Amino acid sequence: MDRLLAPIGLLTAALICGTLLKAQPQPQEGQLDGSQALFTVLAAINAAGYNENLDSNANSTLRRQVREAIARKHLDSVDAIKKFIAEHHQENPEAELSQYISFALSLDGPPDFRFRLPPQEIPPDVRKLDGLNELIARFYKEAQIEDLWKQSQPELDRVIAAYHTGIAQALLEVNAYLRNPTSGLRGSRFQVYVDLLGAPNQIQTRSYKDRYFVVVTPSPEPQIDQVRHAYLHYLLDPLSLRFFEQWNRDKSLADYAQPAPALDDAYKNDFMLLATECVIKAVESRLAHGAERQALVNQALTQGFVLTPALADGLAVYEKQPESLRIYFPDLLGQIDLEHEDRRLQNVAFAKESTVHKAKAAPAPPAPVLSVSAKTLEDAEKLYADRNVTAARESYRKVLEQPGENPVHARAYYGLARIAALDHDPELAEKLFQKTLEMSPDDETKSWAYLYLGRLSDAAGEREQAEKQYRAALAVHGAPEQVKVAAEKGLAQRFQR
Repeated sequence: MDRLLAPIGLLTAALICGTLLKAQPQPQEGQLDGSQALFTVLAAINAAGYNENLDSNANSTLRRQVREAIARKHLDSVDAIKKFIAEHHQENPEAELSQYISFALSLDGPPDFRFRLPPQEIPPDVRKLDGLNELIARFYKEAQIEDLWKQSQPELDRVIAAYHTGIAQALLEVNAYLRNPTSGLRGSRFQVYVDLLGAPNQIQTRSYKDRYFVVVTPSPEPQIDQVRHAYLHYLLDPLSLRFFEQWNRDKSLADYAQPAPALDDAYKNDFMLLATECVIKAVESRLAHGAERQALVNQALTQGFVLTPALADGLAVYEKQPESLRIYFPDLLGQIDLEHEDRRLQNVAFAKESTVHKAKAAPAPPAPVLSVSAKTLEDAEKLYADRNVTAARESYRKVLEQPGENPVHARAYYGLARIAALDHDPELAEKLFQKTLEMSPDDETKSWAYLYLGRLSDAAGEREQAEKQYRAALAVHGAPEQVKVAAEKGLAQRFQR
């Protein structure tokens, strides 16, 4: 069963005021629906003892009804799932639910529940749940989930109806402000799933290849603002990343965020994550009205999102010109006055605790125990990042003297190659980048090596060879967005130092 929001573009405002729209024959962006795969997985973990916030009044009555219906069947598959869940238990309740939401979103659905992603693209928190597919497929049949799913539709329809108008209006508002002619990104899809079997008051987001998922659980009021925030991420994350080189000019301002007690370490350690969140908060402030605009800017600033005031000022200028934000974005970054921002940020009184509702993303996988060579490589990378090139060179060489996996040695050769390029020794750099490729590097390192080889060929006047290397970089599965942008730029015009 499909429940679809119409495409929320500038020309569709007239369609938004009605009740739920009927499904169209072709897939459409901006979907709001339930997921049978998500329903099945969460029914299974509930039956197997997932009790988080079970007594909360915010729960859907459907959660207890489904649990009771399955418990009456005394299924063998539930015992097997209980054992599996015990073996994969997470102490953090949010992480416990999060891994199963990630798992469900990676599936094609009944009756086989196979992964819809190729093995190399399966998320880390899903990969460790290997073997659950078969148990869920067995549970689906034994528990007659198809019948329970059909019986759940009236309650699901009621909650979806409560969300529909609010989400439609929020997405329309965003698209109008960004001046998007249509909703979403070409070749991608924004999907909101309503889940009634998870612990209440949660919103979780995932981005898997060309699909961006938002999962909302029961709450006293529809979580429209949080869905809008996720939609802004969907639209603005790739836009912000496209201009990562221009962002470097403003990177020094991130130092002011380091003392902010309420700011998550993820933002302190990743400038692009911080910068993009500041863009989103600036847009949210401009979507507000009256005094609330400045209040939202001040709140973001005291939380540690230090670029928000400058970006909000820039958006006020953007609003007075005709271009879309996609076109205007370089100007938005270019208007940031570093000296003015230095003065503005000198004496910020940061809040001690966060007061902002944050969507929950998939938890990071546990840090691996590093081998000796991997630890030396980590030290070398830190030295290189600190521009201590001489010490970094010695550490990279030390990695090659230690036993280690090929990808680790590949990273060491890659580090030495970058240093050779900095030392204006293109012949040595080329040899080391080629050696990197011979050592079975990870996808990120491989794509960067091809990109650098393309630039070296361009610098040597070997345009045909340069284009070959740029295409090789683009062909690497899992190449970072920065590499793709740079390689496409290299194909369009010759790289110049």
